[in-house]
Amino acid sequence: MNILIFIIILLVLVLVHEFGHFFTAKKFGIRVDEFGFGFPPKIYGKKYGETEYSLNLLPIGGFVKIFGENPDDENTFGPDASRSFVNKPKWQQAIVLFAGVFANLLLAWFLFSIGFMSGLPTSVSGESAGYKLSNINLTVVSVLEKSPAQIAGLKSGDKIISLASGKDSVSDINPDTLKSFILSHSKKPARNATQSVAGGEITVGYIRGQDKNINLAVVTPVINKTNNIPEIGISMDMIGTVKLPLFSALKEGMSLTWFITKGTVLGLYTLIAEGIQGKGSFSSVTGPVGMVGIVGDAYQFGFVYLLSFTALISVNLAIINLLPFPALDGGRLFFLLIEKIKGSRINPKFANTANMIGFGILIILMLAVTYHDIVKLF
Repeated sequence: MNILIFIIILLVLVLVHEFGHFFTAKKFGIRVDEFGFGFPPKIYGKKYGETEYSLNLLPIGGFVKIFGENPDDENTFGPDASRSFVNKPKWQQAIVLFAGVFANLLLAWFLFSIGFMSGLPTSVSGESAGYKLSNINLTVVSVLEKSPAQIAGLKSGDKIISLASGKDSVSDINPDTLKSFILSHSKKPARNATQSVAGGEITVGYIRGQDKNINLAVVTPVINKTNNIPEIGISMDMIGTVKLPLFSALKEGMSLTWFITKGTVLGLYTLIAEGIQGKGSFSSVTGPVGMVGIVGDAYQFGFVYLLSFTALISVNLAIINLLPFPALDGGRLFFLLIEKIKGSRINPKFANTANMIGFGILIILMLAVTYHDIVKLF
């Protein structure tokens, strides 16, 4: 089921991206030869007007084949050269290339807005002025690997509603009361103790996803060697639900899209900078295999979580495509900028070869990330 949901999300995101290219190309009178659902081999195709709409075997997105996007003698000098992408003004080419990115950002705005109208999980600390949150709970944001919380079965998205240890318990749950409870019910190890276990079992009551039943997890805190404080290995936040009317939802959806976009750009910059410095690691990168698991978690927590996750991936897809790397939209835009500065076209053979090499490198990177995802499963 998780794989099917992931394939549907990927199909929607890529098709929206390609439709941006398709729509603007048509508007500028550029010939579009094919709009494909999935990737070849082709299963079925039907032509409407000058464009063939095809259904392909590999359901991992789609593509649009624009006449003249990869320059050659036919589309540059042939009988239909006036409708070739390569012969259109630079500003029109730039809009067509950027349209895919814009379509993904537009989709993210739409999905976030739908989320706000349906009831979007929001941090209390980030509560918008004038809007009240309902159903506020202490929510697990992330769980450290091999931590007491992970061993006990706690997962991101779990809502903590009770704590108990022996006869003591607390129902007014927030980050401060949880930390205090762990601290007061953990045994302090001896000075010369070599083990990090703090002792003092704590029973955590939590609700997961749409299930209203209370689940119990028994955790044994361990000592953080950095600050010598017992912990169970989670990050947490007070999260509630905000439900907004149409226009307010559209406004907040746009603000959230902009906030996520800025954060994604910063995160990608940090990742690339660390990679150049030799400090990079695949541990912070998730590929298709890892995404299937995340999709499953989001689906389990509820449809609104799935919408938010899809919007987040749509923003990531937009930003990555803007990188000035051959085969990506950003790389093609970079070539356009060079042509504008030098006043003449880049040699088509060079551009096509660069894009082909760039595509090959992207495939290798994707395989490497996928391999790392698989290794993390074991």
